[in-house]
Amino acid sequence: MDFWGTVVVLFRRWYVVVPAFALSLAAAAGVYSTVPTTYTSGAVLVLTTPTTGGSLPTNPRIPNGLTNPLLNFDRGLNVSASILIAVMGTPDMAAELGAVEGGDTSYAVTNGGSNLESLATGPYLFIEGESSSPQAARDIVTRIIVRAKLELVTRQKAVKAPPATYITTYEAVPPTVALPQRGKKLRAVATAVGIGVAAGICAAFAAESLLQARKARRGAVRRRGAEETPPAPEPALNGRSPADSPAVRG
Repeated sequence: MDFWGTVVVLFRRWYVVVPAFALSLAAAAGVYSTVPTTYTSGAVLVLTTPTTGGSLPTNPRIPNGLTNPLLNFDRGLNVSASILIAVMGTPDMAAELGAVEGGDTSYAVTNGGSNLESLATGPYLFIEGESSSPQAARDIVTRIIVRAKLELVTRQKAVKAPPATYITTYEAVPPTVALPQRGKKLRAVATAVGIGVAAGICAAFAAESLLQARKARRGAVRRRGAEETPPAPEPALNGRSPADSPAVRG
């Protein structure tokens, strides 16, 4: 059926479409009120090398020159950042941080993207915490920062790196104020309205089909009844039957 045929059916069966659309709006309102509002907080960590670099001088009397850590990025920092991202994303780590599966608090630690093959693209850790309350969202971000710093030190100790060369972290963006996120609520409302509109259209076409079928059956019954009804007898002439008329007798 073309577009205008569909429009005609919807206008013809408005008494079915309007209640269905009203029910979809009521369902959307109910969904909006039941889906909880979540809050998100974020932070950005940057891994930096010491001002004297990542190696000790061979001659203690001639120390390494001082450099700006923010101007001394190399691929080793990118690899270290990818290691931290992998460590902070494990289920065990999430449980230790209080973000159990199915709970109302969750977090994500990435390099700014969702492509796992490009983790080592920069010495950055983008942290985002989400929870049902603003304070809980900010708290999870703070706990992640503390734990990431601890994991960085632990892993450098494990490879017996000289303490003077330890990689450190710089909070380029401290934990932000948690803001409400209504994306889930709006998506749920849009889904409810979409389902309601589809249900209204289906109900209109179902009613149209049933009524048209009923109309066709009634027409067939009337035609069949007309065919089965015997013809009416001819009226009498002056009180006499047609068989008694002179023309018939002659």
